Amino acid sequence: MAVVLVVDDEPLQRDILKTILDGEGYETHTASSAEEALETIKQFRPDVLLTDLKMEGMDGVELIEAIPREPLGPSAIIMTAHGTISSAVDAMKKGAFDYLTKPLEKDSLILTVRRAAERTELLKENLKLQRELYDRFRIEGIIGRSPKMREAVEIMRKVSTSPVTVLIQGESGTGKELVARAIHYNSSRRTKTFTALNCASIPENLFESELFGYEPGAFTGAASRRIGLFEASNGGTFFLDEIGDLPLLMQSKLLRVLQDREIRRLGGKDAIKIDVRIIVATNKELEKEITRGTFREDLYYRLRVVTIELPPLRERKGDIEELATFFTTKYNMEFGKRIRGVEATVLKALTDYNWPGNIRQLESVMERAVLMSDTEKIEMKDIKGELRCPQAADALDFDIPDEGISFDKLEEKLIRKAMSKSNGVVSKAAKLLGMSYKTFWYRWEKLNPGGAAPRKDLPPE
Repeated sequence: MAVVLVVDDEPLQRDILKTILDGEGYETHTASSAEEALETIKQFRPDVLLTDLKMEGMDGVELIEAIPREPLGPSAIIMTAHGTISSAVDAMKKGAFDYLTKPLEKDSLILTVRRAAERTELLKENLKLQRELYDRFRIEGIIGRSPKMREAVEIMRKVSTSPVTVLIQGESGTGKELVARAIHYNSSRRTKTFTALNCASIPENLFESELFGYEPGAFTGAASRRIGLFEASNGGTFFLDEIGDLPLLMQSKLLRVLQDREIRRLGGKDAIKIDVRIIVATNKELEKEITRGTFREDLYYRLRVVTIELPPLRERKGDIEELATFFTTKYNMEFGKRIRGVEATVLKALTDYNWPGNIRQLESVMERAVLMSDTEKIEMKDIKGELRCPQAADALDFDIPDEGISFDKLEEKLIRKAMSKSNGVVSKAAKLLGMSYKTFWYRWEKLNPGGAAPRKDLPPE
């Protein structure tokens, strides 16, 4: 039950309040002065402070102002006579949660203390979640000892303390959103909203309303006001994933937001100032998209104030053992297992593999391996069928012509061939290309926006 501190220079009033609150199940402590209260707060860390306004020496308002607020102070309730209600209102402006007028009514007292205790509990839970998020996304916790990852982490440390726009580049599955979240939760904006939007997943005709919101009557069906993602992220961070898929019209509108730091809802007349940290990510080479005319050059230079390059897993194979250990520990906790690691043959297989789905694919493989394992260490039988033999790539052996090739078209051809060979079963097609189900499905949807959905039925084990 919550801890309550009653501060009043009248002994009888203290005793009455303590009796009532003890009867409600609270752990109640008392103090006869503000000075004594400050010492009691250090000892018992109360959730609720119930203090008289007028006392000898330091009064109730001065007591509230003197309470240390780090990491979290009690919710304060001022007790005051009818003639000094204006002083109680002033106390609320200075941090008090509520006030009660004397003579106190028992029901009102109990209700107000309960609400104050619930508020403190909510604030504690919020603080706990913030700490968990910081621990989860702390920059020091990002795994990677390869030179490229060390460089990426060093850039993350530097930019997290600034408001600059960041462009994260890397293949699908390399952890771009993880990096964006780490930057946010290591910045001064960590207590504010982190909003993520995948630009490849939004139909073109919905982009403007999603980003900027709208006023009632802005279009058919707009019955009430809607707050857009930019406005909802005010004070925090807005992460735009797959920025290379943002339509050209929206690119010009995003550029204006970056320049003016304001937005206008659809159907709205007034500009709304926003304070949002923008982080974007892409698996495309934006310079090539500029050449093709699908990405604005002026927007590109606005976005790449700071660029973080995330290497694919095949270029950081020295990190695979540490990553595999991390995922084993993670899924041990989730599945209630006590697996102590992977056998040497498994580690060699993981290291030799090319990982087209990158870290996302490795996590998927380790999740299944932990789930299926019934031994102290993960064995080859636990990852059987999850990794395609690296030598199978020899069947595609060919020379790259001098004029080069389109990697995007080559990838599309492989994906479509895999779907054809698997008769449209996504899980089978994913295994043919050594991808995780999620990675393959994501790439297939990009090739077929709004198209007919293929079969998703999983093959028998």
